Amino acid sequence: MELQDFRRELDGIDSQLLQLFYRRMEITAQIGEYKKENNLPVCDPAREREVLLRIADESPEGLGDYAVTLYSLIFELSRARQNRLRDEKTALAAQIMNAIANTPSIFPESATVACQGVEGAYSQLACSKLFRLPDIRYCASFEGVFSAIDQGLCRYGVIPVENSTAGSVNAVYDLMMKHKFRIVRSVRLQIEHNLLVKPGSRLSDIREIYSHQQAITQCARFLHGLSDVKIIPCENTAVAAKLAAASDGSVAAISSRACSRLYGLDCLIPSVQDRANNSTRFICIAKDLEIYPGADRTSLMMILPHTPGSLYKVLARFNVLGLNLNKLESRPLPNRNFEFMFYFDLDTPVYSPGFLQLMSEMESICEEFHYLGSYSEII
Repeated sequence: MELQDFRRELDGIDSQLLQLFYRRMEITAQIGEYKKENNLPVCDPAREREVLLRIADESPEGLGDYAVTLYSLIFELSRARQNRLRDEKTALAAQIMNAIANTPSIFPESATVACQGVEGAYSQLACSKLFRLPDIRYCASFEGVFSAIDQGLCRYGVIPVENSTAGSVNAVYDLMMKHKFRIVRSVRLQIEHNLLVKPGSRLSDIREIYSHQQAITQCARFLHGLSDVKIIPCENTAVAAKLAAASDGSVAAISSRACSRLYGLDCLIPSVQDRANNSTRFICIAKDLEIYPGADRTSLMMILPHTPGSLYKVLARFNVLGLNLNKLESRPLPNRNFEFMFYFDLDTPVYSPGFLQLMSEMESICEEFHYLGSYSEII
């Protein structure tokens, strides 16, 4: 047989499979109606296990895993259709719809905002990009920013979550598990790291260089080329600039040009980061749920059952509902060996029917589920 002969045979099989699939979905829809009328849950784990065990037993050698994977996806599709036909909205879905209806149409130009660091820190620059006239309250740590929101001391907080070179800010993701908050907007800030020194200092004078650990990571190639220089992490790049300004000239900082102007330093070597396209993404957090017009990105956190296929079921649900996943991050859970919290960013309008359906379904398949917010991003 030629290749085209095989393909014609496959086309005939696919036509039969599709007809059987359509018929199966019709029957599952009828089952969904029965469950709704009799107040039964959509998901029946015992029944699904029974079917999957039978399929595995009846499959030819070497094909059992493929058949089980296929039917696991079919079950996801069937549940999604049953949930869509029910059109039931959970308390979370209702909360989201209420936030869409009652959030002001324009993001505020001025507000009290918590930022980690001191004047000139990248968080402050990101804050000034988000707000035209922010009243910034500086915190010594990222935890201080979350606490300021928790205690109602500030309406908003601005914190970094990921860098295009160094990756995710793990300390922030760990704090996300600890605090209750909502994301209301995000912003990407182009990062240019510079070697700043006191006026008159030369490279040969430098014995110590201070900066934030993320900045040090982003400038690893440049720093590796320096000899007899001690690299010291500190709270943030603006604090590093202050330390350099207060030194005897033997201390340098990796920081921004804004800090060079702010603290009277010279830019000895510009753009010392490893990559030219170096940017950091910051999120703006609040205590209450606010969804401003144009929200097309959603962030979620969840803890899944520690069983095979748990993450697959979530990803399959995204796929079934046509939702694009653009970030997946995992962080270990404290006091639980080899178990993780998963963080997701979805690229989907908050107004899409698939999004609200997802919000109505996720709590039932997760051990813990946290909707962090829907928002737009400034680039």
